[in-house]
Parts: sequence; C-alpha cells; structure tokens
Amino acid sequence: MKKSYVALLRGINVGGQKKIKMADLRVLLEELGLEEVRTYIQSGNIIFKSTTANCTTLEAQIAKRIYDVYAFEVAVLVIGKKAFEDIRKNNSLLSKEDDQKNFYYVFLQDQPEQKLVAALEQEKYPNEVYMITKRCVYLSCLKGYGNAKCNNNFFERKLKVGATARNNRTVEKLLEMFSES
Repeated sequence: MKKSYVALLRGINVGGQKKIKMADLRVLLEELGLEEVRTYIQSGNIIFKSTTANCTTLEAQIAKRIYDVYAFEVAVLVIGKKAFEDIRKNNSLLSKEDDQKNFYYVFLQDQPEQKLVAALEQEKYPNEVYMITKRCVYLSCLKGYGNAKCNNNFFERKLKVGATARNNRTVEKLLEMFSES
C-alpha cells in the first residue's frame, strides 16, 4: 500500500552550495521508485508516495542517491503525512493572531535526550520564543529568522540532533500539496 511522505533536504541551493535543480531531483527520486513526486520551491521540499513504510530507510535511500549523482552529502528528513499533519495540528505556540511570517518549524532528525531539552528550556532569548517537542521545535522569531540566535544550527548544537527548519508558509503549502494528491 502506498503512503504519502514529505522529504525535507537540508542545505541545498543555499548560497550557491549543493546545487540541485528540482526537475532533476524529481527524476532522481522517481528512479528510486518513489511515485507522484512533487517539489515546492528550490530548498528541498518534496512530497511523494511510496510502498516503503520506514522513514529511516527512505532517508538513507534518498541521501545515497543524491550522493551517488552529485557527490555531496545532504541531510534528508522523511516524515509520514499523518505525522507531518500532527506536527502542525499540535502546534500550540502559533495562534492566528501571531505574525505567521516569523514562525518556524525546526524538524528534528531524532528525539533529543530529555536532559538536553530540560536544560535548553531554561534558556531565554529576547524576541524569540520556542517550544520543544519530541520531533519538532516550534519557533517564533519576532525580529525575523535571519536575526535569530535560535536558528537551526543553534538547536542542532544544543539538542545534539540533526535538524532542518521551514517557515510556516512552507509547512502550510506542503500540507496543501498533500491534500491535492
């Protein structure tokens, strides 16, 4: 049975580094046997269907294929449709009144150790509010993400897990793309 997934690639097409054209990426993923592959913008947001039910297996296959073709490593995070929807639904930090353009989801590769989460929850930064869950950090940057201390690298370093961030608009668009398939 085919299931729907989102794959989030970290660090492609940023500052002229690790360039991958989305049309080429779609073909590459279809060659892996993934179906109904669609991308959103140039930063590595992919919706697809697969009979493979294991996200870790899909991550490894996609990362290996990209390495085989482009000779550089890319961190890949695959999330099932239901889990992705739940991450958005369980976001109690963002309200309709909030400035949604300054709201981000920092998706975590693995669940961080509780002691690291507890230590980080004690830290406070001006104009930045975050809430840490098992697989996502909800982040509001009142002065914008580009000016935020609490960025993707910050959370990777503090929580000792891989991560990739997406703004609220991208998450909403990916959810919309799920409903179109």
